[in-house]
Amino acid sequence: MEYIHAALLLHKAGKDIKENSLKKVLEAAGVKVEDGKLKALVSALKDVKIEEAISTPVAVAAAPAGAAPQGGEAKPAEEKVEEEDEGKKDEDAGAGLAALFG
Repeated sequence: MEYIHAALLLHKAGKDIKENSLKKVLEAAGVKVEDGKLKALVSALKDVKIEEAISTPVAVAAAPAGAAPQGGEAKPAEEKVEEEDEGKKDEDAGAGLAALFG
């Protein structure tokens, strides 16, 4: 988890997330750095747009088909398909990160 935190710190500071930079941050925090994890994280974050990944809400368990949302009517099937497609894109963006927490 500290590897992810170091990457987020670099991102927030406007720095590139590179192995050398991550290693310096981790060592400054007193973490024994494992080169394999470091390389895997940099590789996984290569094509990830961190701002989008951070701002994407986490999916909650899906309601049964046809169930009405709280305080309203059930959505038409067409809207549901569009939402599922958008969720799939969000899942794909963070798929590389999931491998790190195996």
